[in-house]
Parts: sequence; structure tokens; C-alpha cells
Amino acid sequence: MKLIVDAHEAYAYTGGKAFDPALPCVVFIHGALNDHSVWTLLARWCAHHGYGVLAVDLPGHGRSAGTPLTSVEAIAAWLHRLLDAAGAGKAVLVGHSMGSLIALEAAERASTLVMIGTSYPMKVSEALLTTARDQPEAAMAMVTAFSHSLASAKPGYPGPGAWLRGGSMALMRRLQGRQTAVNLFENDFQVCDRYAGGEAAAARVSCPVHFILGALDQMTLPKHNAVLGALLKPRVHTVPAGHALIAEAPDAVLAALKLALQASS
Repeated sequence: MKLIVDAHEAYAYTGGKAFDPALPCVVFIHGALNDHSVWTLLARWCAHHGYGVLAVDLPGHGRSAGTPLTSVEAIAAWLHRLLDAAGAGKAVLVGHSMGSLIALEAAERASTLVMIGTSYPMKVSEALLTTARDQPEAAMAMVTAFSHSLASAKPGYPGPGAWLRGGSMALMRRLQGRQTAVNLFENDFQVCDRYAGGEAAAARVSCPVHFILGALDQMTLPKHNAVLGALLKPRVHTVPAGHALIAEAPDAVLAALKLALQASS
């Protein structure tokens, strides 16, 4: 689905069904150097079970035009305008990693807030920021290694023909190569690193909140959720995976999302 937001074309995957703003809406927000494709399983399940789905490509990512935005606050405001363009009101906001912070900041439009692979503050080490700036390919390899809980993926896991690490690297390379205006990887890491509005955003949240966390996550450690956990009082779902939990434990993440959707209905 293509929409015009801020005079630029914005893309949202609708899960194989035409988007109907009259249905309960679920919005999926991807993480750093990712796009809508990471949500395919979850988006398709929602679209085929009575929900209107918008799995967005953020500005300058994937199929969405425009310059990548440089703060969580700016992206959250853009997301509100995208919802207006789609004719959607409140929605279940589902965000992974960087996307979880965007969902939090945008939560005034949330009927339920689902934060996947989240932590706050989401600080990025200076070494990783420097590598992302100077050697993006090396940074991609580092993040791929840190994001997957297995030293080597099981053959055919989670399905025949799937290569989790290779797929992750291919996606990041493709997105980085398409964006010539800025170093997209460095930009997204900086968006995560500089966000300091979590406490204020949490104070504005009035909807149910769910955390879906990877027990083996090395990128956003579950123990770093004390601040938001105390403020948001979420229901916490823990799955046996790393930071790439959407790919590593798709069935478990979907099961947790179903529970969040049931609670919101």
C-alpha cells in the first residue's frame, strides 16, 4: 500500500489483504536497518484474522521515499501522519528494537502497545557507532552475530531453506546500498542511542502494554527494562531467542502477540 506523507511516498505492507480502516488496526514498526519484510508472518496472520495491517517502511528505508529521520520523536510524529493518511484512528502499535521506542513515543494513538526486543535507554557502544560510521559492512556482521542466539543456525531452522544470519546480512546490505543520502546504519544507531524521552513518553501511556523479550538477547538485554517496566507495568512474554527473536522464534512471538491482541479486544 502506498501513501503520501509529507509530500513523499510511504509504503506499508498490508499482509496480503487490502487495508480496511474500518477494521481494528495493527501497525508494525521495524528496527534499525530493517524494513517491513521482517514482519511477514505476523502481518499475514493479523491480516487474515480480522485486522487491518500496516507494516511500515520508515522514511528512507525500503520502499518509502524521503530522507531518513534523525530522532525517535520525529519518526513518531511521521507515524501519526501516516495513520491519518491511511484513515486509521487508534491502533495496536507493535515495534521491534528501535521500532519499540517509536511505538512508545507514538503511543497516544495506541489501543495496545507491544514492545519487542526493547530496552531503555537503548544506548549503543561507541565502538559499534564508530564501526557503523567507518565500516558499515563490519558493523552489520557484528550486529548479525550479536542478534542471533545460536553460534551457528540449525539447518533448515526455523523452516527449510531459511538461513537466519545470511538473510539478516542480505537485508541490511540491500537497505544500506539503496540509501545514498546518508549512512543509514549509523543514522539508525544514533536514533536509538540519543533517545532520552522514554520516561516522559511512558507517563503519557494509558493503554495496556506488552513486552516480548528474547531470553538470550545480547543487543537489548532484558535486565535493562527496569525503568520502563516500573513505569509501564507491562505483561512480559519471554521467548527462547536472541535479539532477532521475530526470525528465531516466530511461533513463540506470534503466540505472545495473539495474547496481546486478545487483551486489546
